[in-house]
Amino acid sequence: MYSEKVMDHFTNPRNVGKIENADGVGEVGNAKCGDIMKVYLKIDNDVITDVKFQTFGCGAAIATSSMATELIMGKPVSEALKLTNKAVVEALDGLPPVKLHCSVLAEEAVKTAVADYYNKIGREIDFDLGCGGCCDHCDHH
Repeated sequence: MYSEKVMDHFTNPRNVGKIENADGVGEVGNAKCGDIMKVYLKIDNDVITDVKFQTFGCGAAIATSSMATELIMGKPVSEALKLTNKAVVEALDGLPPVKLHCSVLAEEAVKTAVADYYNKIGREIDFDLGCGGCCDHCDHH
């Protein structure tokens, strides 16, 4: 059902925790399944130097959170904003269709954390934050 990579990131998640005095914090939730993801970013010269996450949810939500942090660590903020749910799922060698909604949290949490960082430094937010992935009836995600 789950790929080896999903199981590895679920049983050995990377970058779990909280960053005190984070430069950007993003928290998103999925009302459909009760998953909640919080992302903390440390940014220096517009490069993500540290990233941590706290996720309450199923194994797929934890695995996608872990993989998302790996994909953006050390990257410029502009590149982290290009992270997509599809990229996270592909990096994990796929998810069962019933669990794809869990990957929505990763992209939106990263964007929300960057938006928080931009607000703190007075930079305009020039990207879409999305709708939160909380419903079945929209075509946003």
